[in-house]
Amino acid sequence: MSSAARAGPARLAALALLTCSLWPARADNASQEYYTALINVTVQEPGRGAPLTFRIDRGRYGLDSPKAEVRGQVLAPLPIHGVADHLGCDPQTRFFVPPNIKQWIALLQRGNCTFKEKISRAAFHNAVAVVIYNNKSKEEPVTMTHPGTGDIIAVMITELRGKDILSYLEKNISVQMTIAVGTRMPPKNFSRGSLVFVSISFIVLMIISSAWLIFYFIQKIRYTNARDRNQRRLGDAAKKAISKLTTRTVKKGDKETDPDFDHCAVCIESYKQNDVVRILPCKHVFHKSCVDPWLSEHCTCPMCKLNILKALGIVPNLPCTDNVAFDMERLTRTQAVNRRSALSDLANDTSLGLEPLRTSGISPLPQDGELTPRTGEINIAVTR
Repeated sequence: MSSAARAGPARLAALALLTCSLWPARADNASQEYYTALINVTVQEPGRGAPLTFRIDRGRYGLDSPKAEVRGQVLAPLPIHGVADHLGCDPQTRFFVPPNIKQWIALLQRGNCTFKEKISRAAFHNAVAVVIYNNKSKEEPVTMTHPGTGDIIAVMITELRGKDILSYLEKNISVQMTIAVGTRMPPKNFSRGSLVFVSISFIVLMIISSAWLIFYFIQKIRYTNARDRNQRRLGDAAKKAISKLTTRTVKKGDKETDPDFDHCAVCIESYKQNDVVRILPCKHVFHKSCVDPWLSEHCTCPMCKLNILKALGIVPNLPCTDNVAFDMERLTRTQAVNRRSALSDLANDTSLGLEPLRTSGISPLPQDGELTPRTGEINIAVTR
């Protein structure tokens, strides 16, 4: 599997997080801190003994409103030129305040102008509080923003409750209202729509990641099984090839015992009498105990890389190049270590001495400018 394929889940996760961070959260009242308002309404109908009392629990204080308790009679704006004024946005908006009323609360409908304009106009007529009811029947009260309105208390209620109170006022029925501070509601990080989107994105991401991981492990298992089969096939073919190679025992006087004959390229040791050697199709000779493990794993000549399977006609199309580069590097290091060990043994042997070559027929020593030895050349004289 490629590195790009293995990075699939990480890229999917980064994409999902980026999408969620760019998703526009709804800028509604759910993202702001607010205080609820507990409102008690008392309606005194003429000819009725006991007053009618009901409670509004879903009121909400304005963001810039003082969070305090207030009580007063509820009043609606007077009609303008014979047309009912429920909004309180017109400069000619007026309120009729009876002489015996000391504190009164304005009842206005949301819309047509800003909350600040409505509240400021009611404050101008000495209202102690403003209750604004929503203009959408299915929408909850919102947290109103109205900076610069002073100490006047501002509360929003639902459209249904606002119109209930207005219906009494239009019949000239006295309505008393008491507003008290309710519960502090902390801001919510996500609106319902954003939460649903994030949840769906997470589920989709998990499904995609799980499918990708299942596919990845299936491919990995298939690759591992195929590799194991090839290795077993290669091992069986190598054993068969090794059994067909020529072996013989080195005897006295054989060319392998000649000091000038190449050493075994695997162990870097010279051939001695009674050593069992293996002769490869390329005519290279190695110790049997040295070359057999190599051929079982690599099925190539350690020196010329001849494919013995192909040379012997056994599975000619099977590659034999696995780990060759690593093993040749290891073989090279082993040869270098063995050479250094041999030189160290020669230097530590008291019966040996390193002397300049004085054999006749050899060119004299070089001049001073040529005394630097060349890499890889060592002249050693052995004397008894």
